[in-house]
Amino acid sequence: MRIEPVGLEGAYLIRPQIFPDSRGVFLEIFNQPDFEETIGHPLEVAQVNCSSSRRGTVRGLHGVAMPPGQARYATCVRGAIVDIVVDTRIGSPTFGSHIPVRLDDERREALYLAEGLVHGFAPLDDEATVVYLCSSIYTPAASFQINPLDPALSLPWPQHGEPILSDKDRTAPTLRQALDLGILPTYNECLALSEARRLRAGGGSREALR
Repeated sequence: MRIEPVGLEGAYLIRPQIFPDSRGVFLEIFNQPDFEETIGHPLEVAQVNCSSSRRGTVRGLHGVAMPPGQARYATCVRGAIVDIVVDTRIGSPTFGSHIPVRLDDERREALYLAEGLVHGFAPLDDEATVVYLCSSIYTPAASFQINPLDPALSLPWPQHGEPILSDKDRTAPTLRQALDLGILPTYNECLALSEARRLRAGGGSREALR
């Protein structure tokens, strides 16, 4: 598989090799050695989630405060989605920037997001199923939401009439309000967590690897 950065530091697109035959297809959704070689540390998996959504739904934007923070590794196993990533790391050079990424059940790509990058997704088909690996378990007290319809972000959601949102997402603060509330992680503490993982994995510091 190929693992490539996609515009925001800490965001990577994973392109698997697909093996088709008369029975169907086979592929690796995740490969720890390949992941660690590119990212610099292993993916710590504490929880695996699966959600199915119908057309018009918008899920997100969801993140986890530091500590504990949460990295995510997501793939679409049925249908197609647009997954929109937003940088919420205070002090990041790309704070408030976003990137849309298409994930579908044909190319079978996956998206890795380091701590501090929040995301949300919306189906591009009548129904889509997403599976994502999380580096920490769900902790309500640490979880935070950013309103996916924040006009200042102007995110490119599919247009299928009035978006279907959970009550929690609909009433979530804008990015500016979340910043004022003090619930967002900082760029430095997110980088420090990644650096600590590299050191635990025996990869040395980022500076030493340059």
